[in-house]
Amino acid sequence: MELYLKVRCAYFQDGLSGRKIARDFGISRDSVAKMLAYSEPPGYRRTAVIKRPKLDAYADQIDQWLAEDKGRPRKQRHTAKRIFERLRDECGFDGGYTIVKDYVRSQKRGSREMFVPLSHPPGHAQADFGEALVVIGGIEQKAYFFALDLPQSDACYVRAYPAANTEAWLDGHVHAFAFFGAVPQSVLYDNDRCLVAKIMPDGTRKRTQRFSAMLSHYVIQDRYGRPGKGNDKGKVEGLVGYSRRNFMVPMPRFADWGAFNDYLEDHCRKRQGDILRGHKASIGERLVTDLAAMQDLPAAQFEACDLRSGQVTSTSIVRYRGNDYSVPVAYGHRNVWIKGFVERVVIGCAAEVIADHPRSYDTGDMVFDPIHYLRLIERKIMSFDQAAPLQNWNLPEAFATLQRLLEARQGKAGKREYVQVLRLLERFEMDVLHCAVRDALQKGAISFDAVKHLVLCRVERRAPRLDLDLYPFLPRTSVATTSAASYMRLLGGGAP
Repeated sequence: MELYLKVRCAYFQDGLSGRKIARDFGISRDSVAKMLAYSEPPGYRRTAVIKRPKLDAYADQIDQWLAEDKGRPRKQRHTAKRIFERLRDECGFDGGYTIVKDYVRSQKRGSREMFVPLSHPPGHAQADFGEALVVIGGIEQKAYFFALDLPQSDACYVRAYPAANTEAWLDGHVHAFAFFGAVPQSVLYDNDRCLVAKIMPDGTRKRTQRFSAMLSHYVIQDRYGRPGKGNDKGKVEGLVGYSRRNFMVPMPRFADWGAFNDYLEDHCRKRQGDILRGHKASIGERLVTDLAAMQDLPAAQFEACDLRSGQVTSTSIVRYRGNDYSVPVAYGHRNVWIKGFVERVVIGCAAEVIADHPRSYDTGDMVFDPIHYLRLIERKIMSFDQAAPLQNWNLPEAFATLQRLLEARQGKAGKREYVQVLRLLERFEMDVLHCAVRDALQKGAISFDAVKHLVLCRVERRAPRLDLDLYPFLPRTSVATTSAASYMRLLGGGAP
């Protein structure tokens, strides 16, 4: 630019000729002419079409391969090096790699998709799931986190789960709506199979039953992006990446999922104080506009669970998502309903809940409640020592002492009496029964009836009386002194 300035001043102000300027500055007269025609360097300008004598004959083949790549996975598409190798080996190309690389780069650049900047009205949301590695309870595992974004304000909610299943989707919505205290007018989704059972030929979606129930409960309009087009819901896609980079680096370590989700919720709340590029107001301040356009929460909270039917087997278990859960033996071979929540599995028959278990995310796991089998074990007492539901039952030490004493005194009958003691858990809490067993051992009253009496006394808050007058399990008898006259009347056939 300095040379441009001097040349143009010499010509327009000093009146020097082009020939003298070229001689004084040591440049060609063509350069002087260009400097006088342009106020600044115009840059290189190509006037003729680029000719590639060796490559032009293969350009159509390269374009065909690049067009076919668009329908293949991104990681299995042609690179410039692979195209060069195929041209050389399959088509007899004898040119260099550089011209192939330059041509492929220009073709890919020209075919890259362009996007229209969007504006987002208040009161609408986008939802998706992401993945990240975390350490929960000392075990490194993959966490699937639900993300809901309000594009107008950029307010967000993130919650993590052991699996991205139907109940996690539903539970994420319930907690997100409770977090904001309002319900969006619509939510934009991808075509996850937990939500969309089938995409119809006309483009409409056939929703899954529980997802439809959730939409009906909150009266939400559902919208969907094109299959495989994540940019259709770019806001929440960006939130997924932001959450992973900012909320989960370094790798989170928590005792349980509840503590991890409290941490994520706290970060979502803190983020509302941020002012993003292109905005003068914070996320929290812009959130006010979103909330004003959203709907009120319904009076009742939606039951975020997967609902299925099942049948109890001969071993009194019900299978759900690859794992077996026990029910009381009285419901053997009956049809039941199953509600799979994020943290528990509830099983019922008709209108009655018959079992409630913590949820297992393993495969082939068997989740027993030992109390469900005590009624059957009492009748089939020889199965006691090998009963699988009792194997890992961590009872207080006092129970083992009671079992040992009962079996030592009565053998098989003592084992059955011990099971009768355990069956008190069908009606009373473990703490109450444990205290009663300890009291029975201290008093030396080693029997089911004594333990039951002590349990009842604790429940009724009265003092125990283990004597013949108040002992509830001994019949009251009156033993008279035997007289010889009585025997004589029997021998004589007279009335006693």
